[in-house]
Amino acid sequence: MNNTHPNISRWWALATLCLGQLMIVLDSTIVNVALPSIRTDLGFSEVNLAWVVNAYLLTFGGFLLLGGRLGDLFGHKKLFMTGISAFTIASFACGFAHSESFLIIARALQGLGGALLAAVSLSLMMDLFTEQNERAKAMGFFGFVSAGGGSIGVLLGGFLTGTFNWHWIFLVNIPIGIVVFGLSYFLLPSGGRDSDSAKHIDFFGALTITAALMLAVFGIVNGNVVGWITLQTLGTLGTSAILFVIFIWIESKVHSPLMPLSLFKFRNIAVSNIIGVLWAAGMFAWFFLSALYLQLVLHYSPLQVGLAFLPANLIMAAFSFGFSAKLVMKFGLKKPLSVGLFLASISLILLARASVDGTFVHDVLASMILLGIGAGMAFNPMLLAAMNDAPENESGVASGLVNTAFMMGGALGLAVLASIAASRTAHLIAAGTDNLQALTSGYHAAFIVGGIFTAIGATTAALFLKEKENITAEVPLGH
Repeated sequence: MNNTHPNISRWWALATLCLGQLMIVLDSTIVNVALPSIRTDLGFSEVNLAWVVNAYLLTFGGFLLLGGRLGDLFGHKKLFMTGISAFTIASFACGFAHSESFLIIARALQGLGGALLAAVSLSLMMDLFTEQNERAKAMGFFGFVSAGGGSIGVLLGGFLTGTFNWHWIFLVNIPIGIVVFGLSYFLLPSGGRDSDSAKHIDFFGALTITAALMLAVFGIVNGNVVGWITLQTLGTLGTSAILFVIFIWIESKVHSPLMPLSLFKFRNIAVSNIIGVLWAAGMFAWFFLSALYLQLVLHYSPLQVGLAFLPANLIMAAFSFGFSAKLVMKFGLKKPLSVGLFLASISLILLARASVDGTFVHDVLASMILLGIGAGMAFNPMLLAAMNDAPENESGVASGLVNTAFMMGGALGLAVLASIAASRTAHLIAAGTDNLQALTSGYHAAFIVGGIFTAIGATTAALFLKEKENITAEVPLGH
């Protein structure tokens, strides 16, 4: 299939890609609502609970770039179908998980399947739509599904967890995965093989950076348990640092690197990746810890938690469907990105005043609205800042880099902030503070640090991002 096929075939193919993307987005947001139920049922500690999210983020981010290279070897359609299959099977395993370790391993496999799926979705879309206006429209719909799917995820997660149990948040992926697999077989274009790239797959780069990040997260998460100045913690973090240095060396030597170091000579690519790490560190912790606050402190039901997240997700979806692109066309990249991140930072700081006997309207709603506006404003210009500064033949790699930085920043940030919250809570309980008050104070500390991360990201955008005069002609989202 190619652009000579009737328009209706290409738009049905786009719908298939969007449905696959919806699975990934659903899985990111649907889990947050069910975390307290998973914690109670499987006996997770608050610190180890972060691995339910981190196991997915690490394999997803670690293999996202490698997935693109595998698409060159086996074809984009085949890899998309392989990713859907792996994701669906892993979802089945997650749904029947009976222990902490089983669920974490299944989540890691789910992240791997999601990485293969996501890595080639954009390439398939480029194959389907070569005309500029149609491509912009297609990417607009894809972006809308990516943001709007969060709204579906929080509501569906609350409904399934409250009505049935947490297992169904994973089992719901199975019928969707079967449908996507069938549609992709008939509708997606074949091809995408690149014999030159296929000879040089950077497996060692992917394995090295994934191992480095997993060790870093493990060292951070367990630092509160075994102590920070211990052989285990220092050895784990030291090994992670060594592996990261080895990864940089590998990328400087291999023929087709996962992370071409030459791209970082472009200022906006380097700045975008730094911003992505800082922003994700705050935002992923915001979703994770605020869900715990709503359920464990305010005693919300899973469905009530889902409804509480709805304002933020609806606003983000509205911005992604075109409003963010209009802001970029009017004000450029720097202002929407820095202002958006500043609003997201305020949203985190506001949650640091939420009390033990708080209410949604007084303590939570303002934060939800500000995060929705801020994230909705910032996400599109962050991606554009990386893509517009890259050479045309490497724009996909640049986009993959900033997405990978976002996922890795989310995993590491969540590990750091969850550990801060747990450490603060344990210290207060040891000092005789009431359990709920200690728990809330722990969340407060993490929210403040997350707000600082995001504020640094906003400042970095304002000071170092380079504006481009021709940005209005290159906006990929919206209409």
